[in-house]
Amino acid sequence: MNLLTAKGIWKSYTDKELFRGVDLGIEDQDKIGIVGINGTGKSTFLRILAGLEEPDQGEVVKGNRVYVRYLPQNPEFPPGMTIYDYVVTANRTEDNEWSIAGDSKAILHLMGFEDAYAVIDHLSGGQKKMVALAAALMASCDLLLLDEPTNHLNSDMVLWLEQALMQRKGALLMVTHDRYFLDRVCRRIVEIDKGNLYSYPCSFSGFLEAKAAREDLELATYQKNKNILRIELEWMRRGARARSTKQKAHIQRYETLKEATKAPVQDQKVEIDTVSSRLGKKTLELSGLWKSYGPQKLMEDFSYAFRRKDRIGFVGPNGCGKTTLMKIIMGLERPDQGAVITGPTVKIGYFSQENEYLDPEQKVIDYIRDTAEYVQTEEGSVSAAMMLERFLFDGALQHSRIKKLSGGEKRRLYLLKVLMEAPNILILDEPTNDLDIQTLAILEDYLDWFPGILIMVSHDRYFLDKTAERLFAFEGGGKIRQYEGGYSDYLEVRQRKSRPLAVSERTGKGSAEKTEKVKTVKRKFTWQEQKDYETIEDEIAKIEETLADLEQKMDLAATDFVKLNQLTQKKEEQEVLLEEKMERYLYLSDLADQIAAQTSGT
Repeated sequence: MNLLTAKGIWKSYTDKELFRGVDLGIEDQDKIGIVGINGTGKSTFLRILAGLEEPDQGEVVKGNRVYVRYLPQNPEFPPGMTIYDYVVTANRTEDNEWSIAGDSKAILHLMGFEDAYAVIDHLSGGQKKMVALAAALMASCDLLLLDEPTNHLNSDMVLWLEQALMQRKGALLMVTHDRYFLDRVCRRIVEIDKGNLYSYPCSFSGFLEAKAAREDLELATYQKNKNILRIELEWMRRGARARSTKQKAHIQRYETLKEATKAPVQDQKVEIDTVSSRLGKKTLELSGLWKSYGPQKLMEDFSYAFRRKDRIGFVGPNGCGKTTLMKIIMGLERPDQGAVITGPTVKIGYFSQENEYLDPEQKVIDYIRDTAEYVQTEEGSVSAAMMLERFLFDGALQHSRIKKLSGGEKRRLYLLKVLMEAPNILILDEPTNDLDIQTLAILEDYLDWFPGILIMVSHDRYFLDKTAERLFAFEGGGKIRQYEGGYSDYLEVRQRKSRPLAVSERTGKGSAEKTEKVKTVKRKFTWQEQKDYETIEDEIAKIEETLADLEQKMDLAATDFVKLNQLTQKKEEQEVLLEEKMERYLYLSDLADQIAAQTSGT
């Protein structure tokens, strides 16, 4: 069932064209993610679909009795309103008058709100976002539009939201930079790119492959036309006599081909050269830090001496003290006890969770020149204007007022300013908020080469997996525990700790006999396990053959975008199946080894 259709949407702001006659249809079970670099109009497109903004041309057609709910990127709340009142007011109808109170309290409890009657004004940014999400998820809507729903949420809440949206009935369309979230929740990716809209019927991983194939196809078409144009050009140079009809047609063909043969516009990429100052032997040390706010203890006797090239991530629920710790390191807040000791060569760059104040009337280039006119990079001296170019601020945009920038563009500008300070210790507090996926990928590559110390607070699991080598988790009561590896490693340890103990571990000292019996239980294959063990290697071999065949067909279909999409989808399905079979094979092989060990008496 078609819920909503956007037809021929055009939209411009002054001299900036966002959309050129784009179309999009949304069906009742769609789960769609919208991607694109900052400033391409993702949020604007969502507002147009929600009916909150009018396109310059085109229309949005909504089905009869289709209810659309929209959650903006930065929701606003009536002053003095409580959490409970906001959720109830946003969702009360004649049909749910008797159930709304209980349902509201239930979802608020699930989301961790102990006091449903707390005033929203007093909540943190993450908690406010959770209140708005609670109200949106409560809505009995046919289509839910979400703009950056994971911004300001901690990792546990992102996981909860991920599960809630995967299980939710009804259509979903969202803008988000969270790549794990996109990959797991969305079954279709819509890309806004240079005024056009491209739809890919696949997950985010599939989209990356399909986008690369599309760009390769565009480039191949361009090269083919260019070769034909070269032949036509030689003919024109030899001297075209325009008297005959045939020659006139030839000239017209040349002119048409010349107009059509334009190099495909490649995605702009943020280029970040390594900009930093020398860091001496004495770096940064946190010694015995204590900090409380009233009865809430944030940290208790926390110490850590940072080593050169450390990659440290801090995780924990909203309000646990992560940002407070960053401010203590920066000297913006004082600890109750303890000290922050910095070496003589330390130069800290602080990319805070909220942008510093940006004068809306100031020009973009002047904002950067206030920090530095030139910086030294591996390539030599680079001017502020050149650095802005590398951060996708072209000449016209450099001389624009800051007030004309989108939220993501302001965030990118602020990031450039921090890097222009040439820090040797970089503190990033929720750096992924409002940055587009492409900028994040380049930032992650930059951080991989950054020669100094990296300290991060982030809820973005993908970002932490790519950049962090050690995590510190705020675990309540002032305890901050150290974990090795990225976020997935940390999550695995947490899950292992939360699993119920084995029978042998749960039995007490007086249960030695029972424990011994548990230990001596013999392992054996079930009928199904025996059958699977005998056939699984052949099944894996067949899947691998299918994958090889699909890859060969994809190479042959490089110029057929529709067929390439279909083959890509089949390949994804086979890869998922192969992964499942491999996990089953490892389990059965391990079990077979245990059975063999029992038989041999070892």
